[in-house]
Amino acid sequence: MTTMLNGIAASNGIAIAKAYRLIEPDLSFSKSDISNVEEEVSRFQKAVETSKTELQAIRDKANEELGADKAAIFEAHLLVLSDPELLGPIEDKIKSEKVNAEAALKEVADMFVTMFESMDNEYMKERAADIRDVTKRVLAHLLGVQIPNPSMVTEEVIVVAEDLTPSDTAQLNRQYVLAFTTDIGGRTSHSAIMARSMEIPAVVGTKEATASIQNGDIIIVDGLDGQVHINPTPELIAEYKEKAAAYEQQKAEWAKLINEKTVSKDGHHVELVANIGTPKDVKGVIDNGGEGVGLYRTEFLYMGRDSFPTEEEQFESYKAVLEGLEGKPVVVRTLDIGGDKELPYLSLPHEMNPFLGFRAIRLCLEEQDMFRTQLRALLRASAYGNLKIMFPMIATLGEFREAKGILLEEKAKLVEAGVKVSDDIEVGIMVEIPSTAVMADLFATEVDFFSIGTNDLIQYTMAADRMNERISYLYQPYNPAILRLVKNVVDAAHKEGKWAGMCGEMAGDEIAIPLLLGLGLDEFSMSATSILKARSLISRLSKEEMEGLAAKALNMKTNDEVLEAVKAAVEQK
Repeated sequence: MTTMLNGIAASNGIAIAKAYRLIEPDLSFSKSDISNVEEEVSRFQKAVETSKTELQAIRDKANEELGADKAAIFEAHLLVLSDPELLGPIEDKIKSEKVNAEAALKEVADMFVTMFESMDNEYMKERAADIRDVTKRVLAHLLGVQIPNPSMVTEEVIVVAEDLTPSDTAQLNRQYVLAFTTDIGGRTSHSAIMARSMEIPAVVGTKEATASIQNGDIIIVDGLDGQVHINPTPELIAEYKEKAAAYEQQKAEWAKLINEKTVSKDGHHVELVANIGTPKDVKGVIDNGGEGVGLYRTEFLYMGRDSFPTEEEQFESYKAVLEGLEGKPVVVRTLDIGGDKELPYLSLPHEMNPFLGFRAIRLCLEEQDMFRTQLRALLRASAYGNLKIMFPMIATLGEFREAKGILLEEKAKLVEAGVKVSDDIEVGIMVEIPSTAVMADLFATEVDFFSIGTNDLIQYTMAADRMNERISYLYQPYNPAILRLVKNVVDAAHKEGKWAGMCGEMAGDEIAIPLLLGLGLDEFSMSATSILKARSLISRLSKEEMEGLAAKALNMKTNDEVLEAVKAAVEQK
């Protein structure tokens, strides 16, 4: 019987495939006495051998696709699985105490983990994490439970999860993962943003995907209307194949605009650029007619690994993006870690309100070695393209001045050492904090540009956590309060002869685009897959008419009033 779940359409497109559940397995068990000791030892040894085979395959795939540094993690795990100091005591416990292998494994492993974690030596603490990971894998095999590993998928699937962290999405095998659906999240959650970056359909916030979908179920993810169909009938599959074909045809129409400029009906040009997370995303920017990169999220360079990326690794990544864009502008955001983005090798304090806490520029100004390394890599890469540097989460002019001062210090050192650095690097800030939007006129005298980060600006202005579905009604991009802040920033930039862009999800929103055009936004940065659709929309709009619409919207009272006014104005186009 077909079941349908409603969620939030987070990334456009339609996919039909088997479900692959990416959720933590239940590894609970009871301690029990056993009668056949040899059989139990043999069962344990078989689980160890199966784990080794699995880890060897994961190591080889990681080495091939992600590089030797990622593969080294699994090499360490294999060493643990061959260590007689760990395996011997487990087998001895099974024999001497006549307990089941699960109990012996857990008791011995817990003892080693506790011992290593209590040591001051950082290397030994890391070994504790290796033992925990490895023994979890062996335990899963003893219990006959599968540990999901999305990077090892070898057939076309749709991933089903409670949520996907940035590191989860970084592991997804793009060749086989056709789409995903989650229980929680919204259009601005990182899983949704990554889906758009990977150009795969996604429906998030279904509330019950993991409860309703089993491994191997055939499911349809409709990223256009926010629906998930479980075990659809042949008739429904046929209907969705038609819908998918119609969407592909629409995309083919938009594709005709790839080499066009973005110009309104009355001749006003704006720039449509892309948000990216890795050098691999450059192809999507080019294929979708992007006029540059408006946000390069550098934190993905730091994720899914066990140590900081070196200056050389970062330089190569930034250089690859700059060269790939062939002189088009590339706005790189310096490291934005914190909030819901954590690094296992960077000990951040546990915070009550991490989104309002020690993150982004606040972290970088304190951890200056890390910050200076990134800035040096960026400055060296600047010789290979059109680089602009943007500092995130700026709340005060003092923070901007300090960050820019560090940048200029590193530039001076490089120039003195004879390293080629561009003399034409614009330095700007993300406007995410209401205090900065309110003070935009003062910031505009010192920055080279603004990029409005609406994902955070909206949640901070409305005091509403964008990850919390219970208050999602307060995440209101068209609220006049938000529009007034945007206008304040754009006007302040223009008064000083500077440009203002937007790199939040609002920039690619078809309701927001007419308003932003009317408010005078110069640059719209969005997921690459949204660019051609946005270009098509802007070509049908008159900037002069949208100025009138925006002026009215600023004086409306509610988000819904603005929404209806835009729909009425645009439907006539």
